[in-house]
Amino acid sequence: MPKNRPTVPYHDTAENMNITTNYSRTRLLLISLLATIWFASCGRTDWQETATIDVQEHTPIGLVLLEEALWISDGDNNQLVKLTQQGDVEAIVADLDRPMHLDTDGESLIVPEYGSDRIVKITGNSTQELTIPDSLDAPAGVSVLGNEMVIADFYNHRVLYSDGKSWQSFGKKGSNEGEFNYPTDVQVTPDKIYVADAYNHRVQVFDKSGAHLQTIGQRQQMNAATGIFVSDNELFVTDFENNRVLIFDLAGNLLQTISDKLDKPTDIVASGNRMWITNYGGRNVTVYKR
Repeated sequence: MPKNRPTVPYHDTAENMNITTNYSRTRLLLISLLATIWFASCGRTDWQETATIDVQEHTPIGLVLLEEALWISDGDNNQLVKLTQQGDVEAIVADLDRPMHLDTDGESLIVPEYGSDRIVKITGNSTQELTIPDSLDAPAGVSVLGNEMVIADFYNHRVLYSDGKSWQSFGKKGSNEGEFNYPTDVQVTPDKIYVADAYNHRVQVFDKSGAHLQTIGQRQQMNAATGIFVSDNELFVTDFENNRVLIFDLAGNLLQTISDKLDKPTDIVASGNRMWITNYGGRNVTVYKR
């Protein structure tokens, strides 16, 4: 039965002396805080757009960097496309079923097939279906780290996590902390799990037992948080309907907003001083440096 997809490429009182002392301390603290913010901002360089790679025959959704090549999931055409960083097509993996937010273990591509409800591993010309001891309903994103794996289970409004030995599931449909409204992308880091909670318009952060730790992005009024990427010190989020990317530090403070030349951005990846963003609406990949 066809899935009814949401609209996303997938969807006092004190004595005067005390008052003066407290005021002075407060003023010193405020000056120190402002100085810290000023020095931090001066030491950080914003991302700047440098190029656009047109992929007009393809509809880019997911994105991953493997051995200096860009792999995009062309969901509407049921294939993966390998691009050089200059935009030349080097290879195509066809006969997939709506691949979405993919990942790599450094050698193979790990691909969620939204249409067939499965996760596959692609190594060279070999495609292997991975065994998931639970029933998926439109997996939209996957992330791996060593033996660990996390899956965004879109229509089940949950996340599945494996530490390499056993699986656990957390989340249900809703808008409270720890609940999801169509999760689309995930990333596992050494100590946390990040989830793009698309239609709650936020990113949620969990520990590896599934306990909620943090919510990021609600103040920015995102409209469909579809793709995420987590570096050592930054969180990147594609704000699909608002045609922008938001960059936060890992405490959730907004560092930069990018909107120029973005058209329904779906995914993002950064490496060193380079960053790439897939634009589903524009059918291109925008390239940034800092």
